[in-house]
Amino acid sequence: MGAAVERKRSSNAGNGVSKQPSMQTTAEDAAHSPVLAYASMLGLLLSCPPFVILLWYSLVHMDGSALKTWEFLRDEGLQGLIKIWPSPSLIAWKLIAGYAAFEAALQVLLPGKEVLGPISPMGNRPVYRENGVAAYLCTILVYLLVWRLGWFNPATVYDHLGEVFSALIVGSLVFCMLLYIKGHVAPSSADSGSSGDPIIDFYWGMELYPRIGKYFDIKVFTNCRFGMMGWAVLAITYCIKQYEVQGKVADSMLVSTALMLIYITKFFWWESGYWNTMDIAHDRAGFYICWGCLVWVPSVYTSPAMYLVNHPVTLGSQVALSIFLAGVACIYINYDCDRQRQVFRRTNGKCNIWGKPPSKIDAVYVTETGETKSSLLLCSGWWGISRHFHYMWEILAAFFWSVPALFSHFLPYFYVIFLTILLFDRSKRDDHRCKSKYGKYWAAYCKKVPYKIVPWVY
Repeated sequence: MGAAVERKRSSNAGNGVSKQPSMQTTAEDAAHSPVLAYASMLGLLLSCPPFVILLWYSLVHMDGSALKTWEFLRDEGLQGLIKIWPSPSLIAWKLIAGYAAFEAALQVLLPGKEVLGPISPMGNRPVYRENGVAAYLCTILVYLLVWRLGWFNPATVYDHLGEVFSALIVGSLVFCMLLYIKGHVAPSSADSGSSGDPIIDFYWGMELYPRIGKYFDIKVFTNCRFGMMGWAVLAITYCIKQYEVQGKVADSMLVSTALMLIYITKFFWWESGYWNTMDIAHDRAGFYICWGCLVWVPSVYTSPAMYLVNHPVTLGSQVALSIFLAGVACIYINYDCDRQRQVFRRTNGKCNIWGKPPSKIDAVYVTETGETKSSLLLCSGWWGISRHFHYMWEILAAFFWSVPALFSHFLPYFYVIFLTILLFDRSKRDDHRCKSKYGKYWAAYCKKVPYKIVPWVY
């Protein structure tokens, strides 16, 4: 959705603006037919867990070849998948438990200023503690320190990676089931509800802001402190493992890892802005978000570097530098899009975008409780080029930290393919939601900014 600033106006409905729905369901949010949405949901529930194992096995044990894995499964059938699926080992459970406890402690104990999230459909406003950068730096420094002091060898994580992913799959499914039960018996706020279908409730989630105590927000833990932090930890792990195996870290691995770490650093620098996005402020805590961040992010998002561990590529200084600078440029533009939106929100539209006052639309809408509110829709800067311009640069950034693997196999590019599908679908969901919320004002915004993601193309 384009940058918006919401302001309460009065307590009456009217103006022909559609009410904001109270409960997220596939039919409401996905902008697809209910049948297609339900089929997609069931397909993801059934296919994502085995795919994580197949991706790991292909990248680590099949030289990154999807064809070799396909031939193996063709010959072995379902029994082949059972053979390659590692059992969650005790060491895997210990690694996950230690990491999760460490990140949970940092989330609760590190100091940080209080930040208010957006007001929910039921009128709740979550309070967060902004300490993501401190947690990120602490995690990386402690991880490197215990390695250099010889207390723990990160290569152990790689050596048991399949077992770790298997344990994450099982543990995260149990975790999502506990969230489903919590949503029924002990919701943290009024922003909780059921669609009436247990499969939908498990997939999409019951609660918008599930919490333990005042500051331990469960979605912040799963999305930011476990998932995104795990991405960084595994990227560093792959570098260390390649150093152990090859005796050096190839320039391809350095470029891929550096770009991923810069992107993740940007994420934690902007973490309070992330709390205003669809992931936190609209999508509920269920399989889609929580299992995805607990399992899919560490396994799939790190896949280019996972491949490079045993397949080092020497790019040469000129090519490596060119890829690195192109990736940094994409990450910066992606960041600057979010920065413009944050400045616009923080100043209630009273700011300059690219040196002049922003073009905006004052949109009026009616909440579920009958209050009439307004939002400012930003139509200037990056947000005047396309409605989701930052998605294009996020996809390009992912391409540049994948391309050091070159083109022997396509699996190192699976994340880029997945991200493209995800963000294009998300743009459709977001536009559908904004159309329902803002009505004619969203139509006016789309007329001023006609392209969804890629200017003059889509």
